[in-house]
Amino acid sequence: MNGGFHEFGPLIGEDLLARHGDGDWRAVAALAPSLTEIDGVQGLRCAVWAPNARSVALVGDFNAWDPRRHPMRLRHMAGVWEFFLPGVRGGDRYKFAVLGADGVLRWKADPLARRTESPPGTASVVHDASLLAWSDRDWCAGRAARQHPGQPISIYEVHAGSWAFQEGDGEPWEQLGERLPAYAQALGFTHVELLPIMEHPFGGSWGYQPLGLFAPAARYGTPRGFAHFVGRCHAAGVGVILDWVPSHFPEDAHGLEHFDGTPLYEHADPREGHHPDWHSAIYNLGRNEVKAMLLASAHYWLDEYHVDGLRVDAVASMLYRDYSRAPGQWIPNRYGGRENLESIDFLRELTGSVRARGDGAMTVAEESTAWPGVTKPAGEGGLGFDYKWNMGWMHDTLQYMRRDPVHRRYHHGDLAFGLQYAFSERFVLPLSHDEVVHGKGSLASKMGGEPDRRLDALRAYLAFMWVHPGKKLLFMGGEIAQWREWNHDAVVHWDLLDHPAHRGVQRLVGRLNQLYRERASLHASDADASGFSWTVGDDAENSVFAFERCAPGHAPVLAVCNFTPVPHPGYVVGASCGVLWRLLLDSGGPGGTPAAPRNIPARQEPAHGRPFSLTLDLPGASTLLLAPGSLDDE
Repeated sequence: MNGGFHEFGPLIGEDLLARHGDGDWRAVAALAPSLTEIDGVQGLRCAVWAPNARSVALVGDFNAWDPRRHPMRLRHMAGVWEFFLPGVRGGDRYKFAVLGADGVLRWKADPLARRTESPPGTASVVHDASLLAWSDRDWCAGRAARQHPGQPISIYEVHAGSWAFQEGDGEPWEQLGERLPAYAQALGFTHVELLPIMEHPFGGSWGYQPLGLFAPAARYGTPRGFAHFVGRCHAAGVGVILDWVPSHFPEDAHGLEHFDGTPLYEHADPREGHHPDWHSAIYNLGRNEVKAMLLASAHYWLDEYHVDGLRVDAVASMLYRDYSRAPGQWIPNRYGGRENLESIDFLRELTGSVRARGDGAMTVAEESTAWPGVTKPAGEGGLGFDYKWNMGWMHDTLQYMRRDPVHRRYHHGDLAFGLQYAFSERFVLPLSHDEVVHGKGSLASKMGGEPDRRLDALRAYLAFMWVHPGKKLLFMGGEIAQWREWNHDAVVHWDLLDHPAHRGVQRLVGRLNQLYRERASLHASDADASGFSWTVGDDAENSVFAFERCAPGHAPVLAVCNFTPVPHPGYVVGASCGVLWRLLLDSGGPGGTPAAPRNIPARQEPAHGRPFSLTLDLPGASTLLLAPGSLDDE
């Protein structure tokens, strides 16, 4: 196996090399490792961008990891080294031996590797893409309609390694494929969102410190296993969203840092290139080749694995040059401001290129500041994302629910404040993994008040969330009211389902998703102020809220929330229709089922600015949902 470029001509065309240097992400595929045939010979074609290296050699299982055996050819115009080696097979491990500009020999994993070995191993692995097969054409064809802002989107967030994996029962992707799609479907979720599954050296980072931006993490199985999982989700009618991290990367020796003996992927100045919170390196998005690699990664997951969307992590850290930095520890932009202009351009190119695909794939921003226009089109000055996580709503409402119910009257605005900006962006309401780790406690344990009433409060809060404007996201374990906060080394506390109260929370989530799908008034106008109107927003003394959700051509849904354990019999609420109203959901009932299904007649007595009114018996710590129509309409 001594052959190489000596027997073969240039592997990459000059036009592709020029496009790569210009930042065209489509040209990155020309550098990607692939098993291919050249002049009738089967082998591995690979390339790597290392413009400042003195030399680069291909090393691996096929040459006893000897850097003298297969030196690579430099294409000077682009700083790209290339090689074709006959006889390499799928599953062979390899790296690049890079003699840097500083004279140091570094053994680097392939930044474009499609497969890696599992940690603590750090080698890239030759991937045979022919092993992937798909049968989800109809699903992909209908994606754009399903993910339109006027459709219900309810997301179940999952960490692949700790949902329900059992040692010895097959690889995690196989286990997840057998159970997770059916579980999410049964509870009515439209999507699962996976914490980053791109290869990452440290499991404790949960995937948010990735190095292999094109490789499914080997700790969870093979690329074929991940593709099979996505196919199983689609077959069950469940979309797949991946968390994706273009903001920073870990400084492991086999990774991107000082790749060719110089700061290549990262900024040279630590005021730009080192992240003080995460002790990681920050991508230099001012370099065309770096930007192209990241964009190519985003499209690779959409193309190769048919995923339905990307949730972009840590967008706020990308937008501000002074993010988490003290005065004097950051470099202003060329105009003297704090905005990161290169990141803004990158994010706009990302969202624009995903939208230009025309296949309905969506982008979601985790952006925690008040940056304007995150979901506004780039052509109108925005960033162009389809949705933005509403971190302010999450913070304010959880802060309210943490309080003892007797004190909530003094903080009434915490729950209502989100409605002041609810329609400024297309939002996702996130009860995510970040809120149930590092001593923050689980959702159930956050609820204030008497311990034996916490599940009542949680059910009322979840019901409030599901009828509040915005798409929904719930992290695993929240749907069964897990008491223990999330631990990535332990699975969800499934045995809680042996207890009726916890199973009741799970059934409630399923019922909420059902109503959310069935009732267009709960989802069709999520980003339109006309779809929401307050009925009772000022009853701080009783901690009661009431509001209507509506959509053109559809019956409204009235939500009435009582956030104290004190019942309020005979509570009068304004109503928009003078008909019988049907009780759809009582969060205090088993799984949200009203304890006594019944019709409630509207009276011709105005209240709260509405022409009619309803008299309700409000249970303590509960949310009621009502809609015009009688039980006979079923």
